[in-house]
Amino acid sequence: MSTKYVFGKDKHKKIGELLKPLAKKVLLVYGGGSIKRNGVYDDVMASLKENGIASVELQGIQANPRYEKVVEGVAMLRKENFDLVLAVGGGSVIDTAKAIAMGAKTDDVWSFFANGGEPEAVLPVATILTIPAAGSEVSPDAVITNKDRKLGYTSLQIRPAVSIVNPEIFMTLPKNQIANGVCDMMSHIFERYFTQTEHTDLIDSLAESTLKTIMRNALILMKDPKNYDAWAEVSLGGSFAHNGFLGCGRVQDWGCHGMEHELSAEDEKVAHGAGLAVLTPAWMRYVYPENKGMFFQFATNVMDIKSERDTDKTILAGIEKLQQFFVALGQPTTLRELGFTENSPLEQMAKKGAGEGFLGNFKPLYWQDVLNIYKACL
Repeated sequence: MSTKYVFGKDKHKKIGELLKPLAKKVLLVYGGGSIKRNGVYDDVMASLKENGIASVELQGIQANPRYEKVVEGVAMLRKENFDLVLAVGGGSVIDTAKAIAMGAKTDDVWSFFANGGEPEAVLPVATILTIPAAGSEVSPDAVITNKDRKLGYTSLQIRPAVSIVNPEIFMTLPKNQIANGVCDMMSHIFERYFTQTEHTDLIDSLAESTLKTIMRNALILMKDPKNYDAWAEVSLGGSFAHNGFLGCGRVQDWGCHGMEHELSAEDEKVAHGAGLAVLTPAWMRYVYPENKGMFFQFATNVMDIKSERDTDKTILAGIEKLQQFFVALGQPTTLRELGFTENSPLEQMAKKGAGEGFLGNFKPLYWQDVLNIYKACL
């Protein structure tokens, strides 16, 4: 499945026209109602109606989306003859829509998250992005929480057929959501950028440029959240961060995401981006000796640290500058700020995250390594 990516002002008002060749009836999935306050809901409904597309709604999707809502949506598929699932929201809404779409011919969608495999049939998914962060609008991935397990699933079958990104929609987002989104999209690049694969100069340069563009414009948005041009750069950067292009030709890591999923599975109030802001610098300090050249390159090319004869000093200065960037966004630097203490089940979380094997590839993280990183973040 490839994605028709539509970007620009007022483009969400074209959703009915874009979906007309694909659907006569859609399941409309969204969150807590912000789309009704900012006018997006009315625009979407008008466009669907104008193009003869009927809709039934499933609302109330929360951050760190729960499997219970997937089950509810799949039950709706059984009652209605939907042609497509339309997500209007951020990554949580889109991931929920993808998981619901996987239930076209099965009630047990969770089995695919837990065990892998491919569904017999998947309904097409379309998206209108309201929070740039997860990159789910262009990815074949979804992450869902079921009780105390937060798991991801990947299949080209769930890559959206149509995705609309209109930076105007993001101008009312609060600063904490801007910060969380920026940290999430940057982490998507880090998970690909830090690799042991050699001779990756072109993709390295593209990843570095995308990171610097996101960071520069994120600081603009913290002062001026209604700056359209800055939103255009950040939101496009968020899509490129997770559309797979910046992972071309390299073994990827995904250790930080695996560790963070345990944080937000343990406490659903923990925002994914905030958890990543805490964990990423600690992970970097823990793993950089495995490939100092890659981290030296990051420090000099992305964080603009002046090259020193002391390689370690240059690397650590780059990591510290990244952490201070997160602080400038208002992000926490410790697990304590997220509500965790020495009495939290850190060892249990580490063992659950690493499973019987390990997390990541840049440096394989066994559960003892994960626990060390958690403790370093306290």
